[in-house]
Amino acid sequence: MKKLRRTQANKLDVFIKDHLLPHKEFRREVNEAIDIICTFLKETCFPEAAHPVRVSKVVKGGSSGKGTTLKDLSDADLIVFLTNLTSFQENFKRQLEACQRKKMFEVEFEVQKRQKRKSHALSFVLRSPWFCQGVKFDVLPSFDALVTEDYKPDLQIYVQLIQECEKLRRESEFSPCFTELQRAFLKERPAKLKSLIRLAKHWYQLYKKRHGEKLPSQYALELLTIYAWEQEGSKTKFRTAEGFRIVLELVLKHQDLCIYWKKYYDFENHVIRQYLRRQLEKPRPVILDPADPTGNVAGGDPQRWQLLAQEVTVWLKYLCCEKMSGTPVSTWNMPVRTPDFFM
Repeated sequence: MKKLRRTQANKLDVFIKDHLLPHKEFRREVNEAIDIICTFLKETCFPEAAHPVRVSKVVKGGSSGKGTTLKDLSDADLIVFLTNLTSFQENFKRQLEACQRKKMFEVEFEVQKRQKRKSHALSFVLRSPWFCQGVKFDVLPSFDALVTEDYKPDLQIYVQLIQECEKLRRESEFSPCFTELQRAFLKERPAKLKSLIRLAKHWYQLYKKRHGEKLPSQYALELLTIYAWEQEGSKTKFRTAEGFRIVLELVLKHQDLCIYWKKYYDFENHVIRQYLRRQLEKPRPVILDPADPTGNVAGGDPQRWQLLAQEVTVWLKYLCCEKMSGTPVSTWNMPVRTPDFFM
């Protein structure tokens, strides 16, 4: 914490390079291990299952999939698209343990306990014996809802998604199905933006340790950072300190946030349009998952944002948010509400 808050605003790029970017060798080893696990799952996994199980594909999500991995805190979601598997956790755990015993890769992993908030997931950590860091994975079963090569889903998929979630009365129930879109939404963005996201995530994690699950989701902060960058003109070059400060100021204005994207779904279909109207009329803040309209990633208890906002009021006075003269770093002209969503 002290390193960041004592870093001068014009030195933030150096801070990111020195403290937030993961080791290239470690990333290479982890990617090799992931490739082996994915190949293993697709080609040889579940041979003794009671019913025929087929793994059609394995998709890497999370920060590793998006290219925003932090040096000391990395995470990834491995979404396993499969059929006819009734006991995912136990079957998959046995397959991973067998993979480990065969020493198929140098990076070691340890299986974690299942999390309540991801009851269908199996968690494990990949570790390297050469570096004091690891990558946490949540492996989730899913089905292939997209079936598309151009990442532009048929709108009927979203109609079915909305109807099913309303029937179950649970939002984001099928979010793993849209991991490829979530990843594609960020993966091809410029490196400068990814560095800003790393910085915002690092700042968030400083307080995640203190407040735990009481804070809004990290994914919401990532999307807020992307939104800020887009509103500034999606530039490949910008001042990191200005971007960081505006993200913090948007956290302060969380009660006015209403953010969404029309990259994968829009208002043309009447079912989707009516559903989006209800979503966007919800109490602020609203930040809709660009890949899954049923997910308001900023929703829930507003006190979560208030906790984060309390930290912001302190940080805006630190060196990383001020010029050498002691005056605040310049900020971007930033609307907190999107244009009329019925246009």
